[in-house]
Amino acid sequence: MPKSHRYKVIAVDLDGTLLDVRGAPHERDVRALRAAARAGVHVSILTGRLYSGTRASAEAIGVSGPVGCADGSHLVRASDHATLLHNGLRGDFARAVRDALARTGPATFIFAQDAIVHDEMGENFLGYVRTWSSDVRKTESTVAHDWWTSEQGVTAVVAVGTANQIHGAHDEITRTAGAGAQVATFPIRRLPDAWGMIARAAGGTKGSALAFVAEHYGCTPEETVCVGDWLNDVSMFAVAGRSYAMGQAPDDVKRAASVVLDETAHSGGGIARAIEDAFGIRAEGEG
Repeated sequence: MPKSHRYKVIAVDLDGTLLDVRGAPHERDVRALRAAARAGVHVSILTGRLYSGTRASAEAIGVSGPVGCADGSHLVRASDHATLLHNGLRGDFARAVRDALARTGPATFIFAQDAIVHDEMGENFLGYVRTWSSDVRKTESTVAHDWWTSEQGVTAVVAVGTANQIHGAHDEITRTAGAGAQVATFPIRRLPDAWGMIARAAGGTKGSALAFVAEHYGCTPEETVCVGDWLNDVSMFAVAGRSYAMGQAPDDVKRAASVVLDETAHSGGGIARAIEDAFGIRAEGEG
């Protein structure tokens, strides 16, 4: 990579960006990321998945440095799988989330220790959460699980239920946990009439993870490039020097990006296009 080149890091989202609808990486994008790494660009992944659901993709593109998982709540060094930073829900904030979910009653999934636990209520939604981690375990009761009170804390909590359940839990958590937790609700496109909620400790985002990755490699966030497709990617778009939204991204995400790509999760090639545009690098076999 020329010394005068402006950008030094590329960070990519997984689902909807590097991965197709089946969860497999697009080969063109894998080749492009590997070509970028050979040219001296630092490559990272920033994803909503846990590390156990990220590791195969990191290995496929040859990442050895930090990757950001759980939307920036967990930073892991891919070369030896060591935790570099973990921003978990702990203490009163974890209890506030647990109690709100116990009272409102949606299916609850706890993300901690690089695994997901669920109880009987979560059985019907396993297909939805399995994309986050390859390690999914069943327990008798999620709201009684000892992870809520662990010193390490809970990486994230996902709930699936009716609109009333999810909005009720959101309102209670916002009132009782205050600034100690960040909570988002959303309709689940793959599950008609179902709503989802994700709760994490305040402070960790894909934007904060990108800043961490930049510092690790001795550069500024303005010297980074990122590619994503969803609302959780907007925080890294705000931090990066140049950002790319996939073609299927919602309008709010596209408006936040520097560049909107024609390529989609179905076609693949969005990351390869971004690398060519930002770094002037083409993988072998590209025209």
